[in-house]
Amino acid sequence: MTAILMHGAPVAEAVLARVAGDVAELAAGGVEVGLGTILVGDDPASAGYIAKKHEACAAAGIRSFHQELPATASQVEVMAAVAAFNQAPAVDAFLIQNPFPRGLDYNAAIAALDAAKDADGLHPTNLGLLALGVEDAPLACTPAGILAMLAHYDVPVEGRNVVVVGRGPTIGRPLSLLLSQKRPGANAAVTVVHTGVANWADYTRRADIVIGGAGVPNMIGPDDVRPGAAVVGAGLTWEGRRIISDVDESVGEVAGWVTPRRGGVGPTTVAMLLSNAVRAARLRHAAG
Repeated sequence: MTAILMHGAPVAEAVLARVAGDVAELAAGGVEVGLGTILVGDDPASAGYIAKKHEACAAAGIRSFHQELPATASQVEVMAAVAAFNQAPAVDAFLIQNPFPRGLDYNAAIAALDAAKDADGLHPTNLGLLALGVEDAPLACTPAGILAMLAHYDVPVEGRNVVVVGRGPTIGRPLSLLLSQKRPGANAAVTVVHTGVANWADYTRRADIVIGGAGVPNMIGPDDVRPGAAVVGAGLTWEGRRIISDVDESVGEVAGWVTPRRGGVGPTTVAMLLSNAVRAARLRHAAG
């Protein structure tokens, strides 16, 4: 069996086309959408992710703003950068790039972010709205992109057995909530396992859909999935200059659908980020 490769680019292109149309519509009404980014430290992978986000902004007609702090920055300086974007009229939404250098509190920075300007959908208020099933709230970008990808490739989700490997606040937790809700492209039976579950593969082998988000390179192999399953590698790890997915490439010999090592969920995550920024701009300016 050779799996269908679920490339993220076609999914992202569809979302970004919609974003560009919304940006043009807002611009016609005198509203310029602005997205900000905060980067703390000199992590090369983080810098690369930020660059891609600004490139996508330029292509969609979104103004982008960037605040970069050194790894030696204090928590006070980080909080000041967050406060500055909270107060900036030109910034409709912004994100705080993770991970932070040791000694700095990322969660405190996220909590200080204005929930209405939350581009990543990770503020405690917005995660709480997701838990309540409130649909008019910004969604965490990677989970939202995964749902869009599954829909694009006609992977059946409703009523299916989905196993999410990983319980982190950026992928596993919000994704499990999203997939279990009664909304289009979801409504699944969801199980969450993680590295603390010794027999996690017993669960993934029974799943219709497996989503790896633990951040453990090549954790999920061909023996860990059932033939014909859809497998998404959402957790990524850098080994030198090479990016490694949670899903081993050999899974494609067994699965029905699988994301490639590169170009899978990354493009859809960026597209959903811009979609959240447009949503924030529309709501801010509608409120006057």
